[in-house]
Amino acid sequence: MAKNKILVIFTGGTIGSDSDGKNVALSGASKKMLIEKYCESYGDSVMFDTLSPINILSENVQKRDLEKLYACIKSVNADEYDGIIVTHGTDTLCFTVNWLSQILCDISVPLVVVSSLYPLTDARNNGIKNFAGAVCFIEKTRLRGVYCAFANDNENCKIHLGSRLVYPDEINGFYHSALGAHFAEIADGEVVLSHSPLIPSVNDVKSLRTAPPAPALCDEIVLITMRSLLNFAVYDFTVVKPKAVIIELSHSGTVCTEGEELNFKKFAAYCKLQGVPVILAPVMRGAGVYDSMSNVPDNAVFAYDMTIEMTIVKVMEALGNRLNPDAYFNCDTAFEKIPFPAIKS
Repeated sequence: MAKNKILVIFTGGTIGSDSDGKNVALSGASKKMLIEKYCESYGDSVMFDTLSPINILSENVQKRDLEKLYACIKSVNADEYDGIIVTHGTDTLCFTVNWLSQILCDISVPLVVVSSLYPLTDARNNGIKNFAGAVCFIEKTRLRGVYCAFANDNENCKIHLGSRLVYPDEINGFYHSALGAHFAEIADGEVVLSHSPLIPSVNDVKSLRTAPPAPALCDEIVLITMRSLLNFAVYDFTVVKPKAVIIELSHSGTVCTEGEELNFKKFAAYCKLQGVPVILAPVMRGAGVYDSMSNVPDNAVFAYDMTIEMTIVKVMEALGNRLNPDAYFNCDTAFEKIPFPAIKS
């Protein structure tokens, strides 16, 4: 039954900041401003309760901050609300949304994370539009699970599955879903669901997902992003040894495997000697495999059919729970496994 009541959890970020024209800083007044500006434009038919377990710029987030956010959400009787909105900074939005999609996969109401590219006092902000999109999605669908509402410039607000949100575009900070397949969008006050075969159906989303992993994150990892002339020889794990290395592959699922210092295979062999597992992502099972990626060392594990951000989350969660870094790779906890058309012979 509709309650017309939403819980808003504030965590800081640009959407919770003010600007003097040069610097952006956290502002307590923005919490009240967000709801007031929403009501001015969209009416007051929805009631809002508010909580604020943390107040930080998201680039400064620590594990303890995420633990506080999780504890706050779990302390709430979600069934008293139509849904929950979490405000968040844009810089680390992607990680938090992907992480919440895993550890809250069994949440009984929609939880939508929103942010803003500019403070609410800046006319360029998209925070009000994102918040309105989240409210609309919650009130008109009442679907369970974790989502992100985000409107890029001159576009409708898109609703992204939390497990499919990918790292934002450089410079402008625009957000997208993996393979461009968002779950829904808000158009003229209505929720328009996507019918892409790449995303789960409404009935799928309504179904109960698997049990969530425990919210334990290990940050003792190294992330290396594939670029031309990437020199693996500069990495020395004899002083500080990570629990795992994640290699972010190129879009075609490749990394250099020739030469000496640039040769990933030699680096993987070095990691094996150090007892450090290596994870490769993103890579799709249905895509072709380049010759350069054949015969990789056996300590290199492919994280198939998921984004690099989700791979990072799953590795950190597995290690935090004292499991092998690939423990959750085969689990499809919150629709993070992305279908990809196989090559026709």
